Amino acid sequence: MDYNNNNQNKNDKNDNNDKKNKYKMLMGILIASMFVGFLFNAVVSKWQNGTETELKYGKFLTMVQKGEVKEVTIQNDVITVIPKKSKNPVYKTTYKVYRVADEDLVNRLEKAGFDNFKGKEADPMDTFISVLVSLIPTIIIFGLLLFMMRGKGGMMGVGKSNAKVYVEKKTGVTFADVAGQGEAKESLTEMVDFLHNPDKYLAIGAKLPKGALLVGPPGTGKTLLAKAVAGEAKVPFFSLSGSDFVEMFVGVGASRVRDLFKQAQSMAPCIIFIDEIDAIGKSRDNAIGGGGNDEREQTLNQLLSEMDGFDTSKGLVILAATNRPEVLDKALLRPGRFDRRVIVERPDLKGRVETLKVHSKNVKMDETVDFDEIALATSGAVGSDLANMINEAALSAVKAGRSLVSQKDLFEAVEVVIAGKEKKDRILGKEEKQIVAYHEVGHALVMALQKESEPVQKITIVPRTMGALGYTMQRPEEEKYLNKKDEMFADLVAFFGGRAAEEIKFDTVTTGASNDIERATAMARAMVTQYGMSEEFGLMGLESVTNRYLDGRPVMNCAESTSAKVDEVVMGMLKEAYAKALNLLRENMDILDEAAQYLIEKETITGKEFMKIFNEKKGIVEGEATEIHPVEE
Repeated sequence: MDYNNNNQNKNDKNDNNDKKNKYKMLMGILIASMFVGFLFNAVVSKWQNGTETELKYGKFLTMVQKGEVKEVTIQNDVITVIPKKSKNPVYKTTYKVYRVADEDLVNRLEKAGFDNFKGKEADPMDTFISVLVSLIPTIIIFGLLLFMMRGKGGMMGVGKSNAKVYVEKKTGVTFADVAGQGEAKESLTEMVDFLHNPDKYLAIGAKLPKGALLVGPPGTGKTLLAKAVAGEAKVPFFSLSGSDFVEMFVGVGASRVRDLFKQAQSMAPCIIFIDEIDAIGKSRDNAIGGGGNDEREQTLNQLLSEMDGFDTSKGLVILAATNRPEVLDKALLRPGRFDRRVIVERPDLKGRVETLKVHSKNVKMDETVDFDEIALATSGAVGSDLANMINEAALSAVKAGRSLVSQKDLFEAVEVVIAGKEKKDRILGKEEKQIVAYHEVGHALVMALQKESEPVQKITIVPRTMGALGYTMQRPEEEKYLNKKDEMFADLVAFFGGRAAEEIKFDTVTTGASNDIERATAMARAMVTQYGMSEEFGLMGLESVTNRYLDGRPVMNCAESTSAKVDEVVMGMLKEAYAKALNLLRENMDILDEAAQYLIEKETITGKEFMKIFNEKKGIVEGEATEIHPVEE
């Protein structure tokens, strides 16, 4: 089929869909207008005519004789009666009386001395005028809505794209502002080069990818990368969120997609960036959590159609970002639409150092600052976390009355972001302070006694705003990407060091180990179900991870009986780790007691101070122990 004819058919189909959607919208507005009009007419009629109640004929005559009637109107077989006194203080009261065969009615009224009555014949014109008056509010409202519909972009612009447009370098962002994402920048650099020099690609027959999907955890810099592409390319940049397409009215989202691409094609070469595209791009398969939403599906269908219809040689590029690639519709991800998937992961050690340097370029630092140390202590942090740490360090320096940020400020900022600020108003009692001290030293001692564990950086029993009464901070000696089975089991033992210390020293346990137990259970379960580190199940995969870039929650893929067996294996692994923690601490009670008393006195000690106590008790000459890189307090 000819390409132009194909596009024409698609455009005709889009026009027909647009007309149908507008017709549905107009019908909805008409019905709503009539309802509002009748409601308005009812309120006005009640205000003018008051409440009307049916009255028996005999009661009516009695009221006439007693002089309680103000006005009587006789129209055919219906008598309208207005009493002198109204029951309702707001609305006037009107009675409706059905006339019986009483030829002496006029004489009765005259004999009772009542002369305020009149006769009235039914006039068809009155009925017509009454209906017309009742329709006036409806006509006015409908006309007003129709007038707004005729404006640009539909009713109040609901069908018009509300994308923010940044022209030339107004994004204010280039690749120099994005650190720690070397591979992602390399993938996007090709697109920038095509926008600058399309001829050399077209000459060899190469086609520019229509779109690139930026995928990664929150805070890794997906939106920043998209703006950097536009800043480097120096072309118009249309930026909007997936939720901007979705509205209450069916068809508005599709209309906005058409308007967006129409604007973009008129300003090509340019870049369209759709953030959080999963808001409109969810799979239409109900089993994956999609379907059941006509507005979203129509918007997605229109987006797919537009991505098929535009010509890449004009330099129109679509970028999109999401944290949930697994829920996107497969039609959206096929080649010819989003051709590339750019992974924007958490930065590694080198990336964190670069990111810290980028975010601190306008912050005054003293000579003690070492970004390598900070990067090593912030494994797993994303760009937004690191930026927040730099800012918290600057605030801390200002609060202390200093003009430069020090290494101490940076490490304190790391703790603030991870555990929260110190709660200086929360004072622990003597007994609780002892329990927390032994708990934290128990963690540190078990770590130090195991070769596989990471060295201790800091131990504190100062409560923090995120709920921690104390914590032990570890810092790896080097960046690791793989975990050995022995190392993971050593971590399980370290998790239980605090609970074991409580049981040994105080012959009881507390709620302080709840987070330790939760983390240990999750790790042990992963070892069994995901990493194949158990003899009972071997290499069998029993869990799969969903929402990898968000919560990473695992889902069991096995029978209930197998799941019960998994629980038994995990429980056995945890019991073994706890037993080892108890044995290690019982064999080194002198170190536990001395380090705990020192911590109670100081409240916060460094890894160097703890290892000094550890080495003295072990009789180790300084320099023989594992090298520790402490934080000077």
